[in-house]
Amino acid sequence: MIESGNPLFWRATLALCLGSFMIFANVYVTQPLLPMLAQAFDVSPLAAGWTFTVTTLTLGLSLLFWGPLSDALGRRWIMLLTMSGATLLTLLLSFTKDYTSMLVLRAVQGILLAGLPAIAIAWMGDEFSRKAMLLAVGLYIGGNSLGGISGRLIGGFVGDWLGWSEAFLVMTLLSITCLLLFALLLPPSQHFEPRPLRPRQMAADLGGHLRNPLLLLAYLIGGFNFFIFVNQYSYITFVLADAPYTLPASLLGMLFLTYLSGTFGSSISGRAGQRWSQPACMAAGILILMLGSLLTLVDSLLMIVLGLLVNSFGFFFAHSSASSWVSQNAQRARASASSLYLLFYYSGASAGGFYLNPFWEWLGWPGVILGSWLILLLTFGLSIWLRSLKLAVETGRDSAKIALDVQPEQTK
Repeated sequence: MIESGNPLFWRATLALCLGSFMIFANVYVTQPLLPMLAQAFDVSPLAAGWTFTVTTLTLGLSLLFWGPLSDALGRRWIMLLTMSGATLLTLLLSFTKDYTSMLVLRAVQGILLAGLPAIAIAWMGDEFSRKAMLLAVGLYIGGNSLGGISGRLIGGFVGDWLGWSEAFLVMTLLSITCLLLFALLLPPSQHFEPRPLRPRQMAADLGGHLRNPLLLLAYLIGGFNFFIFVNQYSYITFVLADAPYTLPASLLGMLFLTYLSGTFGSSISGRAGQRWSQPACMAAGILILMLGSLLTLVDSLLMIVLGLLVNSFGFFFAHSSASSWVSQNAQRARASASSLYLLFYYSGASAGGFYLNPFWEWLGWPGVILGSWLILLLTFGLSIWLRSLKLAVETGRDSAKIALDVQPEQTK
């Protein structure tokens, strides 16, 4: 197994971080363009948001396919193939002339963008030691946040400067660069053990994961946290594009630099998880996210940005902890276990906008925060429950071990 500090560890981790960077830059490139797209295609803010929502929806659903497929056929070549297809679709998006075509291409792109996220953590679980994996997952999710930042910056700045179609052209060049580096750096799998592609067994594995409360609670925590976090950003772009702020697309893109605090949060989550329990880290991250949400209610651009920085740190700290927790606690079929986590995660991203829209229509941004707090109180409670459940499981195992140790002594 690859240990942390080994040169091969850093090479593999860099490859996966670059792949993650490329994937999430493509996912989020349209988010700062939403007001521009709404005007260009004469659609509502909710309809414009579908350029983001449809991608996360198909991405999440496709994870159920790519993860189990990689359990049977291998990890590396599927990641390369899907990344190549997603890059081609980014190029095609730059030539789109109508809104329906854009939505169709973004939906298909979501299917291909799912390939790497469905497999990457399972690849780490195959090749890395437990300690190395905790560190690598934090860095990998940091790559997610950096990709999200870069995609939004490209969308915002290039869209404001040249137009939305040119933003997709620049994204194509970035994607090709990341794809080539990924192919050169990622080492071949050494510990992957293929399993026959059996649909009934795949369904049984998925059902087993869903029946495992240690996994199901983490799925719900990750999904509902993202349900709130990412859609807050979608609604805040409309707040800041309107009076009294009237920020252009380029400055709306810079708003997503607040994700940098999330990169830091995810990078330290592995070490924090070694010191404290991962459910405790999830709970702490959720509390921080709740605090940041309150800060955005202050009628000041500086306080809104500060609140989003706090939000990002708390969310990614919790997300990294939940993601690595799933891979460690899956008894078998790690890729499908990770895929289910990401299905909940991206389904949350797709559904959260619809959940928050009535709050937005009712009270504006304060309504969005009210709706956010209702869900975050739920996920905080789930994280406390998960911690109690894990302690109960560990106590039961310790008791069984003591019984086994004592029994032979009593029969002597």
